[in-house]
Amino acid sequence: MKHYDQMVELGCFSRIELADKLGCSIATAASIIQQYLAKGYIERVRHNFYVVINLATKQPLFSNYALGSRLFPDAFVSYHSAFEVYGYANQVFFEITVTSKHRFRDFNYQGVTFRRASPKGDPEVISEGLIRVSGLERTVVDCIDDIARAGGLEELVRCLMLVPSLRAERLLDALSDYKNGFLYQKTGYLMEQMNEEFLLPPSFFDICKKRISGANRYLVKEPIDYEFHEKWNLYAPSNIKKIVNKGIVENAEI
Repeated sequence: MKHYDQMVELGCFSRIELADKLGCSIATAASIIQQYLAKGYIERVRHNFYVVINLATKQPLFSNYALGSRLFPDAFVSYHSAFEVYGYANQVFFEITVTSKHRFRDFNYQGVTFRRASPKGDPEVISEGLIRVSGLERTVVDCIDDIARAGGLEELVRCLMLVPSLRAERLLDALSDYKNGFLYQKTGYLMEQMNEEFLLPPSFFDICKKRISGANRYLVKEPIDYEFHEKWNLYAPSNIKKIVNKGIVENAEI
């Protein structure tokens, strides 16, 4: 256990990170890793990435969300996984989405699948304890852009109903990173439908309206009981909250 305390200070690490911490060669660090793996002091999360085990509880020191946000220096938890971190998810999935410019294949650790998403623009990232996670407004816009990554339309609406408040300027900052007229359509419609809760100012909707696509679009595929919302050039439910009661689940947008 000579190096255990130093490993605890890292929490999780790659070979080179451990070598830097111990002041040894990468080859020596690799040898130490093999020894500590055999003793159960650490576990392999994925290739060249390890987490330290709490010797009292026999559990990893870091949660899966924290591990996801430590995969790379720029990594952070995003989409529905970010709602889970904030406590605004209706369901907890056995999947964690990690945004990073570094490519990696999906992998599984402790029954949870880690999937990569590509970063868009310059997203707001904050720290929730040990977890790097997309800012709340960025999470909302990301999930509206890719409703499938939000768990489907019904799950997205349920998550939004748990969010206590949103800041208009942060939503607009996130939208500007995408520069996507369809995203302004969807966001304007959804926020307007739920504005009793969010109390976003008229100026927010004015900006969204100015930047929408000229094409008529559908909120998601396989529309059920949709009507045309002329303001947003969008086919969508007359009342988005009703889909929670109906149990309509749509997983992808057109």
